Amino acid sequence: RASPAGSTIASLLLMLSFAVLGASTALLAGASAPAGANGVVRPRAAVLLAEAAATTDEQKASGISWDSHQYVDQAPESLIRDDDLQGANQDMRRRFEENCRRAQNAICKAVSELDGAEFREDVWTRPGGGGGISRVLCNGNVFEKAGCSLSVVYGSMPQDALQSATSRGADRAKGYAPGERVPFFACGLSSVMHPRNPMAPTMHFNYRYFETDGGVWWFGGGSDITPAYLFEEDIAHFHQTYKDVCDTHDPEYYARFKKWADEYFTIKHRGETRGLGGIFFDDQNDRDPEAIFAFSKECLDSVVPAYLPLVAKHKDDSFTQQQKEWQLMRRGRYVEFNLVYDRGTVFGLKTGGRIESILMSLPETARWEYSHEPAAGSPEAEIMDAFKTPREWAK
Repeated sequence: RASPAGSTIASLLLMLSFAVLGASTALLAGASAPAGANGVVRPRAAVLLAEAAATTDEQKASGISWDSHQYVDQAPESLIRDDDLQGANQDMRRRFEENCRRAQNAICKAVSELDGAEFREDVWTRPGGGGGISRVLCNGNVFEKAGCSLSVVYGSMPQDALQSATSRGADRAKGYAPGERVPFFACGLSSVMHPRNPMAPTMHFNYRYFETDGGVWWFGGGSDITPAYLFEEDIAHFHQTYKDVCDTHDPEYYARFKKWADEYFTIKHRGETRGLGGIFFDDQNDRDPEAIFAFSKECLDSVVPAYLPLVAKHKDDSFTQQQKEWQLMRRGRYVEFNLVYDRGTVFGLKTGGRIESILMSLPETARWEYSHEPAAGSPEAEIMDAFKTPREWAK
């Protein structure tokens, strides 16, 4: 059996494996990349190095990079810069940031009260505007790791890169000539909570607002739950909380956003979902922005009542070493999804975001067992069925 690995080992090994697998296979087999414009055939390793250099060049062009942030002792009153751009919704930008900061304070306070430990806070700014406030609780009494981070980003991206982040083909490059870079603004609050006890579920949420300098705007977000063991009443509570919120704003929201979450959080190479879903939405600009802002606000306000009672219920449950190992294997699946498929991770890496904030979602410990299959009729097999066949949880 493999032994549990610390976050540094687990995350780095997986990241490196995905990054260099193609290169190592090609080199061992003597393979080369296709010929370039000059007809010269380059080894695969050279191609990867060229891609890495292109990524660095892209970060420079975007105006932000891995090391462009500056740490400050105290968060400024606002991370929003004063723009006089025609079409920029400065009022929405400021109110969305204010709401994210309010929610961050409330959620971190509730988590600290349950855990008994405090969050570490890091604050940074960028010369071109924006910055972030990251709060992480590590090695707590209830949570192995809990993070809640605010980000405000000003940058620019190529049109194809910006378009790749969309779910339904929204025209994010409106107002720009083909090939022209698109300046953008983004503000969001993201969180992942990893409890110690395998009977208590992991939870993730992210709510965000985007604008381009061309006047295109949209909202995105969602909350989802990832248990290692199935307690049907817990999952029903989480889903029902968000269905009630959805129904208040649009009776069609929950069915659409629940299905979207089931599809989005699928680990395609495993043929299973990361967890048991919740709601997920993106590219929302089909109605008054005030209406979508109000929906996002109520979703954020529902994080604590939807999730923390479940952790409080199970934080002191007894469990075996085998059950702990199963939790760590499910965390391994969490890592796979986040590093391979998660749109926010990809966006952060492409735009040169702060690495500690981008990878905050990863658990401190995870586990991979070779060709592991749960025993038939076991609690592990029961929840695997739910991961492979999404169910309806809310009434």
